[in-house]
Amino acid sequence: MAQREPSQRDERDAQQVERGDLERRGERGDLEGRGERGQRTAGAAVPEGPNSPEPDASEGVGAGAARRFAALTTAHVADACIRAGVPVRCAPTALRAVTPGSRVAGRVLPARHVGSVDIFLEAYEAARPDDVLVVDNGGRLDEACVGDLAVLEARAAGVAGVVIWGLHRDTADIRAIGLPVFSTGALPTGPLSLRERPADALTSATVGDWTVSAADLVFADDDGVLFAPADRADELLTLAETIRDTERRQADQIRAGHTLRAQVRFDTYLARRREAPTLTFRDHLRAVGGAIEE
Repeated sequence: MAQREPSQRDERDAQQVERGDLERRGERGDLEGRGERGQRTAGAAVPEGPNSPEPDASEGVGAGAARRFAALTTAHVADACIRAGVPVRCAPTALRAVTPGSRVAGRVLPARHVGSVDIFLEAYEAARPDDVLVVDNGGRLDEACVGDLAVLEARAAGVAGVVIWGLHRDTADIRAIGLPVFSTGALPTGPLSLRERPADALTSATVGDWTVSAADLVFADDDGVLFAPADRADELLTLAETIRDTERRQADQIRAGHTLRAQVRFDTYLARRREAPTLTFRDHLRAVGGAIEE
């Protein structure tokens, strides 16, 4: 039987089969690639290398803290620290949001600036999702140490925000990027000199009176910047939520015409204090169950 010459229709059918096979292989490759990327994100958030921090108990805490802090303020967390007997570690008052209304919380990703942007790039190599870069530039007022490129790269690395014990520049660009950035102010000039890098450049940062590390969380909003130990995050955030709920109930009652003085039985306090001059208002609040200051 004579062999039939392939027709144009046969060729079109063969091309469609080949394209379908290629598309299926491409889809498998894409799925495999996405699977590998997902594994890399979940299982290798801290790359291996000489500068990678050792795993610690705070891993994973930053994301949870950020989620819970979304309904809190730094004031709530500060009050929780007082109640829990944890030192209240507030940054100096000069440290403020570049864009008013910004807020951020997460695990501290420390970096001591020594005059070059490469220290931040190296820190980003070890960043875990929702870390907050905390830059120590000694509170210097003669140079800016963070600009728009460092902030853009922070966002690309999955960093949740930047806190700078020092100055920034490129204010308009940083505001347009939208990543929360806190600093002591702005200045046009960048780093003025390259300095010797300390051994702990990527393991700790000093902000005002406090030295922080990956064992700490940072909380920041319009009231300022606060640091807290990561291993007590759940306790502190639970206390902060209780304080918030109490204050909201008290505020609702004030709006409804029931004054705070009536709620805390302030007249009773004044009467008792006349009899016992050493009685403090906090002692009275504890007695009536209306604590608002601790």
